Amino acid sequence: MGLKETMNTMRKLLAEINVDLEKSAGGNRAASQRVRVHTIDLEKVAKVYRKESVASERKLDGKPKKTAAKKVAVKKKK
Repeated sequence: MGLKETMNTMRKLLAEINVDLEKSAGGNRAASQRVRVHTIDLEKVAKVYRKESVASERKLDGKPKKTAAKKVAVKKKK
């Protein structure tokens, strides 16, 4: 999924959440359930967006991705 596609997906989910939030405020229990389900979906898409956004910025900056140094466990001798 590209960054633009991810943004469109987020917009769509937010619109659906907004509609169901209005219904939920009116006491619609099914809409409340849909809001909860959509927020889980939004969380997943938001994580994808974050990764794609960071990768896009690094691509524009020309900086290589930093890798974490691996920690090596050192055993103490008795």
